[in-house]
Amino acid sequence: MSQTRTPRLRDLVLLPGFMCDHDLWTDMVPDLEAMATLHYGNVYEDTSLEGMARRVLDSSPERFVLVGFSMGGFVARVLTLMAPERVAGVAFVASSARGYSAEEIARRRAGYQPGDRPPRKAGEESVARGLHPAREADPILLDRLRSMQRRLGREVRARQAQVVRNDGYADLERIACPSLVVACRQDRLRRFDETERMAQHLPNARFAILEECGHMAPLERPCELAGLLSGWIGESGL
Repeated sequence: MSQTRTPRLRDLVLLPGFMCDHDLWTDMVPDLEAMATLHYGNVYEDTSLEGMARRVLDSSPERFVLVGFSMGGFVARVLTLMAPERVAGVAFVASSARGYSAEEIARRRAGYQPGDRPPRKAGEESVARGLHPAREADPILLDRLRSMQRRLGREVRARQAQVVRNDGYADLERIACPSLVVACRQDRLRRFDETERMAQHLPNARFAILEECGHMAPLERPCELAGLLSGWIGESGL
């Protein structure tokens, strides 16, 4: 009597943004687990994109689909070029390949937290510019952002703040595997043209836009983002 075998799920490696931990992906997990075995990349112990990429590679399956959000997209670019034979496909979400200016490097190393803006005057509610303007004071989303930052702590922030991001648009042209680039229409931390330009430099790219979404796409539009990833993976045969 023959038995029907359940197809083996693909492996999906998730790389978070600056000062984000596993909770970044929580709302997407049910949809993603339906199509893949999930792995969470460790980007917390190194001070360079190359170091982060090597650490993720060391703990990842032999071949996998890679998803990088924001800073994780910078790591994803370096990792894919480092080991192209292991990356079946790569997705960049609200990311860029633009290098940091000297001012941006100085602000990051001084402790600036992307997405945060302190109250401008007594009694004014704190907001996060990483969120859509209509959600920038949402107490639930603000608490999740702050909680991730608290859990990771000062040491992780200090390490990630040391990461130097050089311009990498030309490097994208050497990534031959299927790629997905997702831009967020109301992203106030990442210019739309920066993300769009990534798709223009990738040889085998699909470009998608999340409407009514700020920078924090996995928190703000988890179902829509999971749908984009699922559709791209299916269409690309990954």
